[in-house]
Amino acid sequence: MAIKNHILGFPRIGLHRELKFALENYWSKKITLNELLTIGKEIRYSNWKCQSDSGLDYVTVGDFAWYDHVLNISMMINNIPKRHQINEQKINLDTLFRVARGSNLIDKNCSASEMTKWFNTNYHYIVPEFTYDQKFCFSWKQIIEETDEALSLGYSVKPVLLGPLTYIWLGKVKGISFNKLDLIEKIIPIYQEVLAELSKRKIKWIQIDEPILVLDISKEWKKAFIRTYKQIYTNKIKILLSTYFGDVHHNLDLINILPIDGLHIDLIAGKYDLLKLHNYFNKKFLLSLGIINGRNIWKSDLLKWFTQLKSFMKFRNVFWISTSCSLLHVPLDLSLEDNLTDFVKSWFSFGIQKCLELSILSRVLNDKLDIEEIYRWIKPINAYKSSNIVNNVVVQNRVLQISPDQMKRKNDFLIRSKIQKLSLNLPILPTTTIGSFPQTSDIRKLRLDYKSKKISQLDYENSIKKHIKNNIIQQEKLELDVLVHGEPERNDMVEYFSEYLEGFVFTQYGWVQSYGSRCVKPPIIVGDISRITPITVMWSKFAQTLTKKPIKAMLTGPVTILCWSFPREDISKENIANQIALALRDEVLDLENAGINIIQIDEPALREGLPLRKNYWNNYLSWAVKSFQLCSSGVKDSTQIHTHMCYCEFNDIMSAIVDLDVDVITIETSRSDMELLEFFKNFKYPNGIGPGVYDIHSPNIPTIDWIEQLLIKAIKYIPIQQLWVNPDCGLKTRTWMETSLALQNMIQATINIRKKFLKK
Repeated sequence: MAIKNHILGFPRIGLHRELKFALENYWSKKITLNELLTIGKEIRYSNWKCQSDSGLDYVTVGDFAWYDHVLNISMMINNIPKRHQINEQKINLDTLFRVARGSNLIDKNCSASEMTKWFNTNYHYIVPEFTYDQKFCFSWKQIIEETDEALSLGYSVKPVLLGPLTYIWLGKVKGISFNKLDLIEKIIPIYQEVLAELSKRKIKWIQIDEPILVLDISKEWKKAFIRTYKQIYTNKIKILLSTYFGDVHHNLDLINILPIDGLHIDLIAGKYDLLKLHNYFNKKFLLSLGIINGRNIWKSDLLKWFTQLKSFMKFRNVFWISTSCSLLHVPLDLSLEDNLTDFVKSWFSFGIQKCLELSILSRVLNDKLDIEEIYRWIKPINAYKSSNIVNNVVVQNRVLQISPDQMKRKNDFLIRSKIQKLSLNLPILPTTTIGSFPQTSDIRKLRLDYKSKKISQLDYENSIKKHIKNNIIQQEKLELDVLVHGEPERNDMVEYFSEYLEGFVFTQYGWVQSYGSRCVKPPIIVGDISRITPITVMWSKFAQTLTKKPIKAMLTGPVTILCWSFPREDISKENIANQIALALRDEVLDLENAGINIIQIDEPALREGLPLRKNYWNNYLSWAVKSFQLCSSGVKDSTQIHTHMCYCEFNDIMSAIVDLDVDVITIETSRSDMELLEFFKNFKYPNGIGPGVYDIHSPNIPTIDWIEQLLIKAIKYIPIQQLWVNPDCGLKTRTWMETSLALQNMIQATINIRKKFLKK
């Protein structure tokens, strides 16, 4: 066939999240290593069968990861931080988990490696650590073993590896400062060895992902690309260089002279003119065209692509079609969903269905299938456009009437902070948490019983109130200064809010991996958005009746709800964000009217939504900040607005964070040993700030001394009067024992620091 199809990667959590449960059972010693390995193998076999049965020409191998694919490369090249090494022990799966989650086997403070967002997605990766005297070797041969598995099953195999330049780009230097790009010469031999092993197995193509080619890279990095691929290239196996999440026009001078055989480009996120592509790229390259959206769940307009690709065939009659990026970012199988109406369900396409889209399109292009199949596939797309589910005139008019006055607090922070200090009467270094407390099996069962109508609404509400009361009692015992209700009623910070907003629909099995065993089920935005009823007011108001201390209400911000949902594609993201912000504005004002004086509006996705190239940043930050201001600025000066952000690079957007004009921001800094605070040497953040003092994603209990040292470091950069003390994220994934011990140490460390600094 002239037109072949493939995907860049497949979801790896399993049809029913088998990987998640297997990992958690292994970590809690409920299953053996062999049992875990067997489950992983079953998932891989199922994934390859799905791809083959869907009609793909190649199955993609090497995209499976026990935690994340960047950590896979760290393991492959033996890049294991010394604190995670045990004597001369050969690295194994437990080594991988120590790097990802931390461990107290070696040292009580053997912290996990830093975790951050994968480009502009909600997927997280473990940040590689580089040291001056680094040595590498090919020590983890998962890519070879899995290739052998797939070949033994008779599949046409295309292995995938994260490219060496992108890997280095994503890493951080630790200890003695040096140019991390110098490490490339040490890593190249390992990639050469991998390609040599694959060529022995008669593999025709290898996909090497270099997504940093959509970024602005320097001349030094461009030279490194040329040098690297000249050494990696071999005539024995063809290299498909894969780019995604944007276009590569600005790096054409580099790409067109690279010694590669094929190039994948993202036609969904990239700004390409398909009919001019033959002029852009080296004529010797096989082009792989990413035409099926790997980051959203809407059916593809196959007729549009068929028309364009048919014209493109006049210029190149041999090419591949593919997903825009890995299908890691979408759910696995739409056919599992039976709660959606057939009408709404017909609009969507999940991982398996996207493979089928590629198969249909390639077969029609190759005259192996009648074009009527395409017309049948796209029929629901036209039905969506005319559906009354989509349009709400009241919401549309409200957006049109937004005024600048709605985006400003009455007075600036200096005035507000004095009023809040008097009304809240908080000590120096006030202690709080980020919002959630442990989600026990009892709580999860309670929500499930209510959802399946096994218990009444009254019984459900009374039971939730008991959990809230226990959360308040525990916080009072710990002597926290600002309390939260603990969120026992919430499944997910986005899905929960979306259930109270018109314009969303929800799946039963639409799970997507966020990191490791953490999966989320993004809601789907199908229409204009408005608030159906108050969302959190009842729970926060009840919690406040149980204590004299201030209760902090918890909301998810408009940008995060947008970014962590699957958005509609017929209107702008700015428009969607403003619709969500207006709905949340109503909630904020209702909370204030109910006597809640501290309201946290979390925006962990603010940085995630940032375009990858800097020349697009200002436009995005302008509307993103305004949408936050729109939902938060209607309150009185005495109401304290907080926000929380985690696991991203904040330095790039600090001026935008200031523009949010929140009274207190809490941020993740513990995994990076307060590295972020170095930024505050020169940048004077004017408002309150709570740098997270311990990592909630690790089972390690932080010591009092550890937290004290982090607080002392923070005080060097930020005036003590501005500092808050808190964990780095919510506590829903931890046990009550872990939570209590960690918070006890956090509070004792705070007391010790207060005494130390107030004496001065």
